[in-house]
Amino acid sequence: MIKKMSRILANMKIRYKLSLLVVGTTLLILLVNVFMYYNLNRITKQMDEIYVSNVTLSELEDSLDTVQSSMAQYLNTKSTDSLNDYYLAEQQFESMLSEMDYSITDNQQKLMERNIYYMSEKYLEMVSDTIDAKRGRNVEKYKDTFEQSGKLYSYIKSYIDSLNGYSFRSNTESYSAMSTSVEYLEMISTLMFAVLAAFNIMLVILVTKNITKPLHELSIAANKVSAGELENTPEVKVHGKDEVGVVTVAFNQMVSSIPGYLTRLRDSMEKEQQLKEKEILMEAHLKDAQLKYLQAQINPHFLFNTLNAGSQLAMMEHADRTYDYVQNVAAFFRYNMTKNDEVTLAQEIELVDIYIYILNVRFAGDIHFTKEIEDDGLLEVMLPGMILQPIVENAVNYGIRDIEREGHITLSVYRVDDNVCISIQDNGIGMSQELIEKVLSGEYTGLSEKEKNEEKYEEKSGNKNKGNGIGLNNVIERLRLYFDGKNNVDIISSGKDQGTEVIITLPYKE
Repeated sequence: MIKKMSRILANMKIRYKLSLLVVGTTLLILLVNVFMYYNLNRITKQMDEIYVSNVTLSELEDSLDTVQSSMAQYLNTKSTDSLNDYYLAEQQFESMLSEMDYSITDNQQKLMERNIYYMSEKYLEMVSDTIDAKRGRNVEKYKDTFEQSGKLYSYIKSYIDSLNGYSFRSNTESYSAMSTSVEYLEMISTLMFAVLAAFNIMLVILVTKNITKPLHELSIAANKVSAGELENTPEVKVHGKDEVGVVTVAFNQMVSSIPGYLTRLRDSMEKEQQLKEKEILMEAHLKDAQLKYLQAQINPHFLFNTLNAGSQLAMMEHADRTYDYVQNVAAFFRYNMTKNDEVTLAQEIELVDIYIYILNVRFAGDIHFTKEIEDDGLLEVMLPGMILQPIVENAVNYGIRDIEREGHITLSVYRVDDNVCISIQDNGIGMSQELIEKVLSGEYTGLSEKEKNEEKYEEKSGNKNKGNGIGLNNVIERLRLYFDGKNNVDIISSGKDQGTEVIITLPYKE
């Protein structure tokens, strides 16, 4: 049984073990105390009931004496006070008689009670007749009933005394039996407390041993590990599934993984030494990269300043169309240099207008662009910079540039529930569903081999015009980062030569 309890305790959590120790012993002590209290209370009540009958008979006899004496007092004095005393004594005696058991039975004690009851009833009738005869001055009847009631009074008293003695003897026997029961109860209680104490001691030893033994073994192994004796540290035995068992399993895994960790650490140190040897070369490359980065920063500003100078020159020469064109190109580059973080939808659409204007100057108005804005209040929604222009540029370069029919691009802004939807739709060559899925998932890596060769040719000939380097992948990724990983872009195309629609969904706040 002890082994079975040890196995059960080994798989319990420590807090459950301690709770079992405290709650279990407390409940056992409570049960023993309840048992003792119940039995002692029961025996006490029985002892109280033993002599109730003797007390009742004594009170009945006293009440009988009061009736007799109050009647005699009235017969001698014939006063109103003595008559009232008689009536009060008579009522009290009748009340006590009504509480007696006068049912038919074979029990001797009950038979005596029944006789006392009927004799008392007869006695009260005689006393009442005596009082009435005295008040009516019927001397002959008065004497006769007085003598008969006196005789009956004596009989009742003798019966009460006999019944009282019989009850006392019977109650004494019951008291002796109760005393014996109390002694047995004391013995049983002492035995239960002894058993309870032994069980509590066993439970405390079992629980504490179940908790401390695994901890002792774990502390010995931990001391060996801290002293660097990994080879002499055996695997600690897992005694159960409690918290100590979980820690023991983790400790064993840690000890077994330390040699591999040391090996990886040595390899890492060797690689670090090799990296230090290359550090001098890397410093030289870093300086070269910093110089190139500075040049990359200077070029856009130089181009922007040059365009401003050109627009001033065109204005001085009264070349208005050239002035507008150069101003728009300068505004386009200014936006690229400054609006890289958070902008309004209105600013993004303004950049698209500038871009379309530049393209139409280059291509003699071949780009047909329309805008459909449901509500100007929607243009205040915020989004990352450089989102719409790359999509429009993609629609121009890969959608409508090489088609034989007239190319159209439509930009629509409308509201759906709590969202603002931005649609950029073209009537170009369309996209396959496979390509759409690759673009949306970020798996699209670039152009085909044929398109790459054509692009290389255009670069060599100085006619590269396929875009600004910011593709749909970049737009989708920046939108996801800006809106906490939510997918805000959807691409719709019915197939070849059916055009393409890119829809961007943004949360709208008033």
